[in-house]
Amino acid sequence: MPFGIGIWELLILLLVLLLVFGPKRLPEMGRQLGKGMREFKESVSGKDDDDRIDEMAELPPAEPSIPAAPTRERDSVSPAAGRDTVS
Repeated sequence: MPFGIGIWELLILLLVLLLVFGPKRLPEMGRQLGKGMREFKESVSGKDDDDRIDEMAELPPAEPSIPAAPTRERDSVSPAAGRDTVS
């Protein structure tokens, strides 16, 4: 058995869990544990990324809170007269 747990130890553990939580709560706890493990596996493997991209596509673009600074025109430098350009 994994982790060095034998059949008898596993049966005693299941019996204690049954006595502590009862027959009604034990299946619910198993479902919740399985659901949590499944969600963790999906988040680690990245299968949920497509859903997040679709949600982000629905959001409107954010407006900048600080107005953009006006742009200045730059002087263009003309090539020196009489020089041949290398192609």
